[in-house]
Amino acid sequence: MSQSSARNEQQLLIGGKWVEASAASYDIINPATEEVVGQAPNASGADAEAAAAAAREALPEWSAMATEERSALMLKAAEAIRAKSADLLDLVIAETGATAAVGSRMQVPVAADRFARYARDPRPVLQTPLLPQVVGATPLAPGGIVGGMVNRQPVGVVACVTSYNFPMVNMAGKVAPALAAGNTVVVKPAPQDPLAIVELVRILDEVGFPPGVVNLVNASGPEPAATLVDSTDVDMVSFTGSTQIGTRIMEAAGKTMKRLLLELGGKGACVVFDDADIKGAIGCIGSTWTFHSGQICTAPTRAVVHRSIFEQVRDGLVTMSGFLKVGDPTDKATIIGPVISAAHRDRIEAYIATAAGEGGEVIVGGQRPADLDKGFYVAPTLITGTNDITVAREEIFGPVITMIPFDDDEEGIAIANDTEFGLYDYVFSGDAARAFRVAKRLRAGHVGINTAQRNHDAPFGGFKMSGVGRDGGDYGLLAYSEPQSIIWIT
Repeated sequence: MSQSSARNEQQLLIGGKWVEASAASYDIINPATEEVVGQAPNASGADAEAAAAAAREALPEWSAMATEERSALMLKAAEAIRAKSADLLDLVIAETGATAAVGSRMQVPVAADRFARYARDPRPVLQTPLLPQVVGATPLAPGGIVGGMVNRQPVGVVACVTSYNFPMVNMAGKVAPALAAGNTVVVKPAPQDPLAIVELVRILDEVGFPPGVVNLVNASGPEPAATLVDSTDVDMVSFTGSTQIGTRIMEAAGKTMKRLLLELGGKGACVVFDDADIKGAIGCIGSTWTFHSGQICTAPTRAVVHRSIFEQVRDGLVTMSGFLKVGDPTDKATIIGPVISAAHRDRIEAYIATAAGEGGEVIVGGQRPADLDKGFYVAPTLITGTNDITVAREEIFGPVITMIPFDDDEEGIAIANDTEFGLYDYVFSGDAARAFRVAKRLRAGHVGINTAQRNHDAPFGGFKMSGVGRDGGDYGLLAYSEPQSIIWIT
């Protein structure tokens, strides 16, 4: 996207009105070209408080609206996103640096799919019967047949705060189930690339969501998000991002007993046994490079490989790296685009620099691509070492793989579990029973057996420092609702 076509967004959506952000706007930088994509609205804490109050005011009417009416609006949103997919794709690529392949398959279309998914009737999930019980008379009440149901009510006002890597998809995955369950929302994008989410909110406004049901605040700094976490008008915070920020949110939200959905960091292990399909394992591990430059919390960044095949896997990854074009994300031949910012590129490079001093060995990569004089690029990097070195312990969020050898099943499982994170692990073995046994012993919220593919109806979330709660499919409706038991007697 050229400077001449840059977007100038200076307004927030609060209570159904597009209003000027209190702190004007700030530049959004294309990570591939280092040019300005456009300007984004820069909200204040007061703007965030106003948005929360508007969402609170809209809650009673929206939560009482007929399910069919809410579902119809969700479906209209999905259709409108698809109708604007070409423009949205250009914008997403420009502000995130996502490659054409990732953007066209995993960014815009999935956002539309999530609204369509939650256009389904939610009542079978939100209203479930209990088996009746025959109860004798007690000092409490007369006896009889006691029936009941679980009626899940909306949590209330939800602050949806997202990460920069998949802005539209991540936001749609929060907003759609929250709205379907009868909540109102305040949308707070990541500061690095909010423009596609501004457009998403505009779509929701245009298709007819009532005033105050969807509100938008955005800012270059942390004040509006902190305001939402503290606000008494906000009942729940749904956050995707770093564990460091997630722990701060959890501490602050406890003061007002907010409900939380925190999808935080990961340091996924791919445990490759001696009987594994080596080519398949290499493809999975290599997705740390090929899928959005490793800027994804589910990446198998630790390759925990049986010693008998360690060299085969290592050499296969080295060969693979040579075929991965790094460069312009709009070029269909590009596999690895830039990372989000200069600061993040410097952070990744600093991690790589620690490896040699800690006993690791940089096998491939480790430097900036020499032929790219602009853009925030990091070459695909492979490091061998132990599970004790920094690059094996901390989330790097870039195209960096650490390979670690093991000798038997118990050691492989121990290495995989030796981390503060527990979001997404993988097991590769030709013995399905063995793989299943191992998967059940991994301390991770999600385990892929011989695949990196996702099931989007599976509950998604992490163990340990990888977060709190689950979403995805019907679990998304559960995440944004409170169970209420209703009991009667006959």
